[in-house]
Amino acid sequence: MESQVTEANRWRWIPNALTFIRVLLIMPFALALYEERYGVALMVFLVAALSDGVDGFLARHFNWKSRLGAIADPLADKALLITAYLILTLTGVLPVWLFALVLGRDLLIVGGALAYHFFIGRFDMAPSGLGKLNTLIQILVVLAIVIYLAGLPMPPWVIPGGIRLVAAMALVSGLHYIFVWARRAWLTTH
Repeated sequence: MESQVTEANRWRWIPNALTFIRVLLIMPFALALYEERYGVALMVFLVAALSDGVDGFLARHFNWKSRLGAIADPLADKALLITAYLILTLTGVLPVWLFALVLGRDLLIVGGALAYHFFIGRFDMAPSGLGKLNTLIQILVVLAIVIYLAGLPMPPWVIPGGIRLVAAMALVSGLHYIFVWARRAWLTTH
């Protein structure tokens, strides 16, 4: 029994290594997008998505969870997404206001969490259902746009439709976080 526990623990580093690989993939992904090599960008994005799925599965299935992984994994995902929206904005595919909205929402959440931590008390940051849905929509919209730009079968309305969908979800989920954290702060202090 002891050797089984030791053997399983020997591989606990794999999810964090996959997260680190995902961070390393951000630069080639950004470069491929910026140079309009959309097929390459799509392949890098899919490898990053696969690594995210595998590291999540391993962490949950084998209980290879760590504090580092709990922080690094969502940060790696956010960094990849923010990079995608930035490069697609710089190349004129997406409007500047959408990038400002996506980034502003994330900064608002982080700023609100820090303010809560320093002025109200400690908490465990956990994404809401709307927050998870927002991230999923952002991922799917980037994927659909890159597929379209790579010349693969995808209707041309994915860009304007994706812009509207991402904007709506960013607003709804951002307002939801403001409401939830303001309510929590109010209940904690009163």
